[in-house]
Amino acid sequence: MKFEEKHDSYGTSIRKGQPDIGEKPQANGKSVANGEAEVCRKPEANGKQSVSGKSLKMYTWKDIQRHNQETDMWLVIDRKVYNVTSWAHKHPGGSRVLSHYAGEDATDAFRAMHLDLDVVRLYIKPLLIGELAPGEPSQERNKNSQLVEDFQELRRLLEAKNMFKANLGFFFLHLAQILALEALAWLILWNFGSCWTVTLLISFLLTISQAQSSFLQHDIGHQSLFKKSKWNHLMHKFVMCHLKGLSTNWWNYRHYQHHVKPNIYPKDPDIDIGPLFLLGELQPVKYGKKKIKYINYEKQHLYFYMVALPFLMPIYFNLQSMQVMYLRRYWADIAWVSSFYIRYFITFGPFYGVFGTVLLIHFVKLLESPWIAYVTQMSHIPMKMSQEENQDWLTTQVVATCNIEQSFFNDWFTGHLNFQIEHHLFPTMPRHNYHKVAPLVRSLCAKYGLQYVNKPMLKAFGDIVRALKKPSALWADAYYKT
Repeated sequence: MKFEEKHDSYGTSIRKGQPDIGEKPQANGKSVANGEAEVCRKPEANGKQSVSGKSLKMYTWKDIQRHNQETDMWLVIDRKVYNVTSWAHKHPGGSRVLSHYAGEDATDAFRAMHLDLDVVRLYIKPLLIGELAPGEPSQERNKNSQLVEDFQELRRLLEAKNMFKANLGFFFLHLAQILALEALAWLILWNFGSCWTVTLLISFLLTISQAQSSFLQHDIGHQSLFKKSKWNHLMHKFVMCHLKGLSTNWWNYRHYQHHVKPNIYPKDPDIDIGPLFLLGELQPVKYGKKKIKYINYEKQHLYFYMVALPFLMPIYFNLQSMQVMYLRRYWADIAWVSSFYIRYFITFGPFYGVFGTVLLIHFVKLLESPWIAYVTQMSHIPMKMSQEENQDWLTTQVVATCNIEQSFFNDWFTGHLNFQIEHHLFPTMPRHNYHKVAPLVRSLCAKYGLQYVNKPMLKAFGDIVRALKKPSALWADAYYKT
């Protein structure tokens, strides 16, 4: 599918002034001295009343921004004000995702991260406490309202073009590839025995299967496969827990935080990885001034090769997943993950025994680890890292991510995460549509002076290490000279 309509400089053809998703007509209200107003809802077009016999308070952004703590969280979504403090622990994506947006406009994040907005609104409806006063802008005053409006128009255009509709055949073939590789590994082992050459060959096949499973679970975890959330959740359990042996709840809580606040310290857990690595400009200076030296941080770029690449999957992710499942009593995840190990013991146990099968599992994870480490880190570590600046959704995502040049191999090798910018802007979009959306995103970035970074893959690999050297120098300067 090609986009041929041209309207603005980034190519949208949806008219301005079109109401947002789920947006209801603004109520009339009488202003009062304290900045609040009593609201009397008028009937909507369908004859229903959004609020019957109930008055909603009017709030200014100054009022809302006071409620920005984990123990006191207010959010703004489509100009409506919600107090999510008491409900945050029930949030399927974890309470921290909500706390990261406490006191802020969360409209675009809300739309980006949820599949069925109407269903989600049923859950947050009881949390509604008011709305923005008529004189208040729809987002904080430091944000470019025209940029926000243009981005929302772009999203509406993509929805109209069915860019959020998955091609089930694409994902079926992807799953078939994973299962075929595992079946092929077992058939080779059954026919030729468990000698060293065969073990290395099947380990290579299983590594490809595991890496591609990582990309598939990522798709399903973002609910980009099925229209119904419950089917995405069930399929996510199968791929992440049964095929990979990792917890879905652990992944969701960690990964969603990364998505809503990428490269923002300390909200993004992917960059808050001290004391092993120091990233950005703030953390190394902090460690240096406090004379913290758990390791020689001047050589952390070398530790990336020796530690991060081989041990990200078999040690860090594996142990963290198990820890979270056990401490938080995720019994469903524990049962599903147990089925992963049972399946391996049944399939490979007759050839290697219990101990040998455990070694095979971790050897495959060891081989998979550099693959996943490079793919996940090359698009973020070289990009801007900062503390919270409360920027709009488009700017937040674009400055913290970069793309890798497209090719058939790059698409397959990265699971289409070479389109990291498009993925971060539209997490629920099926990955096979990223390349169709990229020209529009690039045009929108150019319109507002945002750098749309697209680089060769090998350069991206090298940029990881080069990006680790700068914090090393900052740490050394603060450690030895202050």
